[in-house]
Amino acid sequence: MGYSQELSRRMGGFQNFAISFSIICILAGGIGAYTVAFGAAGGGSIGIGWLVGSFFALVVAAAMGQIASAYPTAGGLYHWGSILGGRGWGWATAWINLIGLLFVVSSVNYGVYLLARDLIFVGIFGADGASFTGTHLLIAVVLITLSQAVLNYFGIKVTTILTDFSGYLILGVTVILIGSFLFGSSVPLDFSRIVTFTNNTGDPGAGTWPATGSLFFAFVLGLLHVCYTITGFDASAHTAEETRDAQRAVPRGMLTSVFWSAVFGWVLVVAILLAMPDVTEGAKQGWSVFYWTLESTTVPAGLKSALGVGIVLSNYLCALAGMTSLSRMIYAFARDGGIPGASKFLRQVSPTHRTPGPAIWVGAILCIILGYVAGADANAYIILASGCAVFLYVSYMMPIAAGLLAEGKSWTKKGPFNLGIWSKPIAVVAIIGAAVLAFVGFQEPYQLVGQFLAAVIVLLIVVWFAFEKSRFPGPPLTEADVKARQAEIAKEEAAIGGAS
Repeated sequence: MGYSQELSRRMGGFQNFAISFSIICILAGGIGAYTVAFGAAGGGSIGIGWLVGSFFALVVAAAMGQIASAYPTAGGLYHWGSILGGRGWGWATAWINLIGLLFVVSSVNYGVYLLARDLIFVGIFGADGASFTGTHLLIAVVLITLSQAVLNYFGIKVTTILTDFSGYLILGVTVILIGSFLFGSSVPLDFSRIVTFTNNTGDPGAGTWPATGSLFFAFVLGLLHVCYTITGFDASAHTAEETRDAQRAVPRGMLTSVFWSAVFGWVLVVAILLAMPDVTEGAKQGWSVFYWTLESTTVPAGLKSALGVGIVLSNYLCALAGMTSLSRMIYAFARDGGIPGASKFLRQVSPTHRTPGPAIWVGAILCIILGYVAGADANAYIILASGCAVFLYVSYMMPIAAGLLAEGKSWTKKGPFNLGIWSKPIAVVAIIGAAVLAFVGFQEPYQLVGQFLAAVIVLLIVVWFAFEKSRFPGPPLTEADVKARQAEIAKEEAAIGGAS
């Protein structure tokens, strides 16, 4: 495909699954954003909404997986958009996906701090929650982000070990949490809650969403819960060049990570719902509904403390995997000259660690800046989470739409993972699903995200036609492009010590 094998190909199929499963991390959005669903349409948003959102996410993963099987490169969505929709479409896809990945790492690291504060410092050590300030938050997020950059820099092997461990940790903590809520509930389990819709917008849901008279619209708003949680699975594609048998392993990694996150995530969020002492009072807890419900159970204090540590660690490793995905996106885009003035620097690979060092450090700094701009309070978390959902699902939709139009025309050769006659119907459903999931991410009170997306789209259009259309070469798409890269590849491989 016209690229040198500069990155170390150390990941197997399970590792490729684990990195997406770690970024999805049902213990992050599933817990941290719980009130986004429950504060919208009550138990129905939890029991039914999670299934609806998960179905859309699975369809999107299937459509993306077919493209990934045909084009298994580190650029992921950027390459797909360029190959199937042209240089400009791929260039725009890259920037939107890149911004989405910045939101991923920033939002989860905010969540790491908030969870550590409430579950460990307050829950275990008895600290006064009111003593924690915005300054504490910003300092903690900087240190957390930089530590993840250090781990990423010193090798994909280290990151792979940690993300493998993260997959087991997420499953283990989730299963214990489910058992704790179901068997430690202080009230009899009422399964009718799963299908009971209640309009909790406005005051009943502690103001999570502005009041609306439409229960259906409230239900749609609640989809942001699963939309934010089950995202980031494009990490499997971003690490394709570091994965063995990538044409099969990458689509399998995306699909299985989404499927198992959907299954275990549904059981977990439903278990929390069933264990609530009172659903009306639970809605009033707002962002504290998970902690309030856990405290109401008969689970021993020691187990609660252990679960708190496990949840915080899972979230930390979730953002670590996100940093891996982000840095590979920056590296791949820079490799093709996509970042004016910085591409030569950002495409460099460490000869010792075989990782894209400059891309890792720049990505970490950008995440810190984004978090600072979002604010130094708990409200910044959901703003960042909304941005993650909106930008990532829009970036997912773009190559899928391009593939739908290109299939049977310019796109005739597919990989081992082929949807066959279902390819176009699944692409259509995926586009609709991604659009719905993105739509809910910029409703009030998070409309700033939608405004930011609109501004980015306008800026991209202006910059492309004014500057980048005549400058940006894009990835090598033709035989001539590939041949022109051979001399550069020889230099790259000599500098890096030869291809793996």
